[in-house]
Amino acid sequence: MPRAPQSPAEYWDTYMPHRETGEQPRPVVGRFEWTQYPGHGPDHELLGRPATALDLGPAEGKEAVCLGRRGVEVTGVDLSPVQVARASNWWMDEPRVAFVHADATEHLATNTATYNAVYSVWGAVWFTDPERLFPLVAKRLAPGGVFAFSQAEPVPGAYGAQPMRGKWLEGRSGELTVLRWQYAPQMWADLLKRHGFTDVTAEVLPAPVPDRLGTLLVSARAQV
Repeated sequence: MPRAPQSPAEYWDTYMPHRETGEQPRPVVGRFEWTQYPGHGPDHELLGRPATALDLGPAEGKEAVCLGRRGVEVTGVDLSPVQVARASNWWMDEPRVAFVHADATEHLATNTATYNAVYSVWGAVWFTDPERLFPLVAKRLAPGGVFAFSQAEPVPGAYGAQPMRGKWLEGRSGELTVLRWQYAPQMWADLLKRHGFTDVTAEVLPAPVPDRLGTLLVSARAQV
């Protein structure tokens, strides 16, 4: 049995592992997918037409590459060194895309670059306290820039920081706990407005088939 992860970074090192023999092929990049259902919901146009973008938690890097191929200069920041190494290897021939190993909040706090768009597709926004993250995003967005993120629709009444469940995350003594933040759409909107964002839209996109999990999708703009 493999050693259990001892930190969130180690946990994310195991995200979407290659289960076949031989070298893992790089994924196919199609449209920009905000939801877990291909072809469902909006695409990259939700971000407008940014010249630069920051991807918080890119994992495989497909969304970053999708934007890069449309002329956007994209930086993907991921907590997992394994994910960064894999994405960097897969997409080394994409000149507009770069991947950085860092915690999202640390990168935002220490990097002085500004971006026309900051986004997270089931990524770091889901796993970071918004009271820490949102002020940092606001500082790194250019005036009028877009901040958008998606994640699973929230469980009604289970709001705030919620422990994840699954292998190595059962809450037993001494085991790793990974938190994710979930709120109802209006609660996300209120949080964003309180931190100075405008033009906020927050909704749950129903699944395209009955009785399946929907997708929370939120977008806002930095003040001009």
